[in-house]
Amino acid sequence: MRRLRGALAGLLLAMAGTLAALAPNGAARAADAPSTVRDIEQQYRRGETVQALQRLEAALTSRPGDAAMRFLHGVLLADAGQAARASGVFAGLTQEFPDLPEPHNNLAVLQAAAGQLDAARISLETALQLDPQYRAAHENLGDVYLRLALRAYGQASDANRPDPLLQRKLQLARDLARSLPASPAPAR
Repeated sequence: MRRLRGALAGLLLAMAGTLAALAPNGAARAADAPSTVRDIEQQYRRGETVQALQRLEAALTSRPGDAAMRFLHGVLLADAGQAARASGVFAGLTQEFPDLPEPHNNLAVLQAAAGQLDAARISLETALQLDPQYRAAHENLGDVYLRLALRAYGQASDANRPDPLLQRKLQLARDLARSLPASPAPAR
């Protein structure tokens, strides 16, 4: 599972128009939103996360229902280490825009990072029901399954009655898990 920041840059530009069009306040807002999101996203790309976050939060006061801005808000909060707030943003987006797979994937990223593997699995399965070709969600689901397998093998392991096959499976899963990046892949 990969970090939020690296993979999201391109997605934000691509999603801005789609999410803005879904915003409830008409065509004028939809036409204006991609430019604002794009500008803030470019500031974020330059490494000015705190400034981009402040600017975005100010913009959200006048357009609280703007889906593209809220999505970017979740990304910036996660990048700023505010996972609980970011999770709240993505959870809200999944409720208000249930047909978009990206918020489900990003919520799963944060759930997996918090060790909530069962919740992450459910979020990723939802994302894949919405878009069966969603590569990042497939990859993330595989990573979550690996971590779930580690948990299950660990629980099945009995130090008093060692099982060589089970120990081999556990070791293989551990070796594979060590090759995973620390953070899940965000929406793409």
